[in-house]
Amino acid sequence: MDKHIWTGVKVLATIIFIIGVVMVSFFAGIYTLMTVSTGRNLMAALIILVALGIIVFWILGVFNLVKLKKLVISMAVYFGICLLIFVGQLGYAYYLDSLEVVSTQDVDLSEYKPFANDTKAVKLDEKSTLQIEDDLPILDGATALYPVYSSFARMVYPEKDYALHNSEVMANQTTGAYQNLLKGEADLIFAAGPSEEQQKMFEREDKALNMTPIGREAFVFFVHADNPVDSLKVEEIQGIYSGNITNWKEVGGEDVEIRAFQRPEGSGSQTMLKKVMDSSHLMEPPTDDVVSGMGGIVKETSNYRNRKNAIGFSFRFFANEMVDNGKIKLIQVNDVEPTKEFIQDDSYPFAAEFYAITAGTENPNVDSLIDWILSDQGQAIIEKVGYVPVN
Repeated sequence: MDKHIWTGVKVLATIIFIIGVVMVSFFAGIYTLMTVSTGRNLMAALIILVALGIIVFWILGVFNLVKLKKLVISMAVYFGICLLIFVGQLGYAYYLDSLEVVSTQDVDLSEYKPFANDTKAVKLDEKSTLQIEDDLPILDGATALYPVYSSFARMVYPEKDYALHNSEVMANQTTGAYQNLLKGEADLIFAAGPSEEQQKMFEREDKALNMTPIGREAFVFFVHADNPVDSLKVEEIQGIYSGNITNWKEVGGEDVEIRAFQRPEGSGSQTMLKKVMDSSHLMEPPTDDVVSGMGGIVKETSNYRNRKNAIGFSFRFFANEMVDNGKIKLIQVNDVEPTKEFIQDDSYPFAAEFYAITAGTENPNVDSLIDWILSDQGQAIIEKVGYVPVN
């Protein structure tokens, strides 16, 4: 074959090869960036490095720019380094996956359904003084309060299967519950007080929230079980979440950076954190890169991962009862533990009421249900679940 033709063939083959490698590495890199957290984005860079290496060594080999022996040695060293990076990255990914993640996804709420087999929903030994057979008020609420109002339903509602997301006893988390209440798709929700934005949502629709305190709960902070810090002052917590305190050694712990996790905007616990912060500025939360429904990359607030340097928060029942695994410990605040006794007498500084909330429902049984919740029986249910009654 003519030398010039052969050279042209090699050049064309090289161009086609380079385009193919670049396209594959590009889409693989984008996929990696979209499907892993920020801490794992090294994988995308590794894919690009491998692709560039393949291109360079292809060109060097095809055009005989380097002697074969040197080319083989260079390739072995280069791809050996890439392999070490890949193995190290897999190890890091395995480490991340091994960390205990504390989130609502860890809780199997189906175990608390009112009439499930071996349900964890509680009941009293005596028959309820209220029985509702028709026009059942549609209930919804915060995840951590589902065991409470599911137990109400077990005492008062007729026995049947109540689906978690489309029934008279739903559990759509705080944000979803407020939205359902606004749209008239729930008659009564159980949650902490609304966030500022949630309050504005109802004002824009000219709807008033009627909030009846039915119980009390502690807002708690937790850390890895091996963290030597047992207690924080209110001012220290505010300093951590404002970003003014960034190292555990500043509050009596080890010399390691603090990673302060938050919850999504509009959740009951995030709303409570803002109240704890008072006038202090709340810093931006740690985020993960995730794929949105439209396929784009968006940032979402990270779930709590139980790293040695992490701190997170929730409500006491959720932390103690629903995700208790012995790997986290609750932090005292001002040297006061979040016990029922200290919640009741307000010794614990972050004790708060939770509410039965309506917004203009026309259901004829809502008022009688709220009255029953405030009765001795309803308050006994709240205490038996593990919360602190208001009466």
